[in-house]
Amino acid sequence: MSKIKAVLFDQDGVIIDTERDGHRVSFNLMFKEFGFTDEWDVDYYHELLQIAGGKERMKHHWKTRGFSRPFTEEEIDALIPQMHKRKTAIFVELIESGSLPLRPGIRRFMKEAMEAGLKIGVCTTSNEQAAKAITEKILADIRFDIVLAGDVVSKKKPDPEIYNLALARLGLSPDEAFVVEDSRNGVLAAKAAGLKTLVTTNYYTEKEDVSGADIIVTCLGDPEGEKAILRQGELPGFDGVVHASQVLEVFGK
Repeated sequence: MSKIKAVLFDQDGVIIDTERDGHRVSFNLMFKEFGFTDEWDVDYYHELLQIAGGKERMKHHWKTRGFSRPFTEEEIDALIPQMHKRKTAIFVELIESGSLPLRPGIRRFMKEAMEAGLKIGVCTTSNEQAAKAITEKILADIRFDIVLAGDVVSKKKPDPEIYNLALARLGLSPDEAFVVEDSRNGVLAAKAAGLKTLVTTNYYTEKEDVSGADIIVTCLGDPEGEKAILRQGELPGFDGVVHASQVLEVFGK
């Protein structure tokens, strides 16, 4: 019997491929509403993704490139929370409209994990409102035991604080859970917390060094849809679809 009792999912890029066509688009729409001419293109947003947290990305943009209107640090610190609140609202609207579909295999894999008796959690730096739009609406048929989002921790990934908090709240040790991540920062956070890690890469993270993960696939795969490619690690009987039972067999040893 596997000793694994829980699986913890990152949100952005793992559950929904949100970064390129969700968050980035939402930032740009918000900038226009606030009267800025700033626009974050696909490549520049990849650079910004190395910084965890939307408010932190805007502050970095202000420091390194500056917005299209000048601000003092006091002014930008007061404005960024307002901007981020509106950006989040736009992002939630995109999710609820169905514009951003779930990644291949994610619902199936979560259901398999539930049927195996695992606790299911989400650990994300994304805003709590955005996390709830996904966990309570799009994935309303999944029972989530814990959802940690936004500023629930003081240090964001690659710091392991969010995963340490999840383990503490679930009353589990690191060898009793595994993580599904998509990025280098996510892998660093998970491994620093002592957790086994499965990575599903996406457009932004397929070129990142996620070799610290135990298993790397291009997605979780669907029997009747997009198939996964196994990049690193082992999955017994792998046929292009990642099943919870396969991961439990590997991580539960």
